[in-house]
Amino acid sequence: MMNKKQFILGVLLASLLSASLVVGGFIYFNPTQNSNKSFDEIQGSNAKFSSYVNTDDYNVPEGINFIYAAEKVTKGVVHIKAEVKQNVQRSRSPFEEFFREYHGGSTYPKERQAQSSGSGVIISPDGYIVTNNHVVENASKIEVVLWDNREYSADVIGTDPNSDVALIKIDENDLNFVEFGNSDNTQIGEWVLAVGNPFNLTSTVTAGIVSAKARSINILSGRNRYGVESFIQTDAAVNPGNSGGALVNLKGELIGVNTAIATPTGSYAGYSFAVPSTLVEKVVNDLKEYGIVQRAILGVSIVDVNDPRLPEDINLNNGVYVSGLTPGSAAEEAGIQKGDVIVEIEGTEVKNVAELQELVARNSPGDKISVTYIREGKEQTVNATLKNLQNSMEIVKADEAKILDGATFQDVSEEDMEALNIDGGAKVVDVQKGKWQEIGLKEGFIITAIDKVNIANAAELIRVLQTKRGGVLIEGVYPDGTKAYFGMGVQ
Repeated sequence: MMNKKQFILGVLLASLLSASLVVGGFIYFNPTQNSNKSFDEIQGSNAKFSSYVNTDDYNVPEGINFIYAAEKVTKGVVHIKAEVKQNVQRSRSPFEEFFREYHGGSTYPKERQAQSSGSGVIISPDGYIVTNNHVVENASKIEVVLWDNREYSADVIGTDPNSDVALIKIDENDLNFVEFGNSDNTQIGEWVLAVGNPFNLTSTVTAGIVSAKARSINILSGRNRYGVESFIQTDAAVNPGNSGGALVNLKGELIGVNTAIATPTGSYAGYSFAVPSTLVEKVVNDLKEYGIVQRAILGVSIVDVNDPRLPEDINLNNGVYVSGLTPGSAAEEAGIQKGDVIVEIEGTEVKNVAELQELVARNSPGDKISVTYIREGKEQTVNATLKNLQNSMEIVKADEAKILDGATFQDVSEEDMEALNIDGGAKVVDVQKGKWQEIGLKEGFIITAIDKVNIANAAELIRVLQTKRGGVLIEGVYPDGTKAYFGMGVQ
């Protein structure tokens, strides 16, 4: 039996590397040009859906009709091809450095092009497609191939690394799309289908059952401070290329977006994990309306009640233990204290950390939720008004998210980009007392990359840093062309 170290959890990146140079930068789409309808409104007003019907035409056991769901969904699942920027670091001899710096040489390229592929799910007839963030992250070009081999260029509406969900759009109408289902109603043991493009095999359908719910595998939260992991675990075969594809019930309703596999080999080995549709729908509606997710947090540090580090007198099987609170957070203002055990959110039982994270993440800053907890053996319920990552209740749009920890950033002008030969970045326009000042960052400095990932604009810088934890490497350039690197700790 393999131990935890052997149980490797891999995101389905499925990237095929090439040696050609990248041309262009990130693709962005202005969300204000789109309708303000939510996706449930779009789906309800643009199509009528057939209900699940048993039929003698299908040679399947009674009550298990895979054919209906497969026919309904395959035309709404697409193949995605992305060209991705990659920084290339190569050593040079002293002579090569001299030649490059003093004679204008360009012996080595700064960036190369990588190819990645995955799947996506059409969720409205006018071309909105949900996929994984890791399928389109840092893409300079995205192509979408429909079930009938029609190809389109796609624009990125927004991405959310915390849930590994992204929203893209193609310019087309009257498309087949997949109806959102309610993942809360999905039961362990229920039959489900995974639809995607593994190994570039278009419209592949596999079947399995729901093995578990609210599963945390430390693949997002291990990298992102606010990573939300409450995956639906299934044993439907999922392989490289399935990322971003559909997990549906036998009614053909979308109950999850396939994201990761548990594997010792890099290919399917028995379990796969999908972001639940309740969370996906919240994320895509925010991305469509604001260009950025309105992340709501309770402001507590929590661990499962069965954690061996907790006091032995906690005689509970389910719930999460509050090990700390953020000053001024929603939880603190509601009267929650360290040592409380949260057992319900909005009347829904909370079994573990993953469930609490999902139940809170479905909301927006300013929303009030009921929180039931146990303190000294007594159950109490309070109302908490959720806040955002900046500990306020304001709704923030992507083009307004430019202040972080006392420093103010703005997008780089076309003139600066041309003069410095850069494709984008975030320019420091004001530095107040805080971590930015402590590391020596000065006004005018342009941040071009965080941990070797290119930064296109100020909003992206904010988003990337909010998902980081630990130390980060900041790369950039001063107005005179001098390059500089900084190390900074983030929490």
